[in-house]
Amino acid sequence: MHIPIKNIYYLLSYAWNRLDERDRVAVDIDDKTELLDLFAKILINATKILLKRGIDRNYVERSEHVFGIKGKFEVSQTVKTSSMLSGRTVCTFDNYSENILLNQILVSTLWKLVKTKALDSQPKGNIKGLLWKLSGISRIELTARHFSAVKLNRNNSFYGFVVDVCKLIFENTLPSEDEGEWNFSDFTRNEHKMNQLFERFVFNFYKIEQEEFRVRRENIKWAFDSLVTDGLKYLPKMETDITLESGKRKIIIDAKYYRETMSSYFGGQKIKSANLYQIFSYLINQQTNDQITQTATGILLYPTIEEEFDLNYSFDDHIVRIKTINLNASWKEVDLTLRELVD
Repeated sequence: MHIPIKNIYYLLSYAWNRLDERDRVAVDIDDKTELLDLFAKILINATKILLKRGIDRNYVERSEHVFGIKGKFEVSQTVKTSSMLSGRTVCTFDNYSENILLNQILVSTLWKLVKTKALDSQPKGNIKGLLWKLSGISRIELTARHFSAVKLNRNNSFYGFVVDVCKLIFENTLPSEDEGEWNFSDFTRNEHKMNQLFERFVFNFYKIEQEEFRVRRENIKWAFDSLVTDGLKYLPKMETDITLESGKRKIIIDAKYYRETMSSYFGGQKIKSANLYQIFSYLINQQTNDQITQTATGILLYPTIEEEFDLNYSFDDHIVRIKTINLNASWKEVDLTLRELVD
């Protein structure tokens, strides 16, 4: 499934909940833009914004040989290094510095882009110019822990978008056969990763773009009574992708990303049975005496770029809908389809 780069960018912006930052970075995208070029453009523009406004700084603890005493006097280190013979001591003190984790993640990712084979020479040249301006920031060997350690506040919230892009590049680059070089892996070809992205996109779209419903993930309890002691604890967890609920209506959406929307059986197309069982199970088990739960709608939502489906079924007072959304259409059409889905 080939989705236009511009639509991938919108999917990511919603999934990360970074719409304001996306508009601020203002990246030009055309039909020739590749995915890696898009991420490079985002980081180039974002870095320029950070440099213009002043990159983030914070107090960083460091130890140095100094003349006299500064901060905390490290007695054992001073004795071990015989520093006092030269009139110096080892001291630990806080230094107000730009060499902090947020900037290190950015710089390390920019360096990786410079060494990534598929990236064009022009963005590489732009990145090298930016790295010269960021020469006071250390390059680090990035790990998942670095991204987990990021702490944002109101003053540095713009870095959230930057770190999201850096993390995506980190997760999708692999060492090349040529030492010191990297290859970028197109994550849009990975069905599992795209399923996670599609689900987060739909969830945040409804959280941001409508006001009628409360949007949440719902834990549904099985409508079973156990005939043995503690039998219920062995039942699997049942959690919806997206539950929309207002004072009058309830909609459960299961967002599924597949390269092929339907399964093929002897030349015919069929709804994927596991998906249908799942949405049906949600509807049956979430029922209470509340009228809203007894009339809840279940929607299986699939992306497509070719054939579209809009199938409707009923069970008791429930509606079950199988709906596709064309991710090859203009973003205005994608937006309209999602809004109409819950109207």
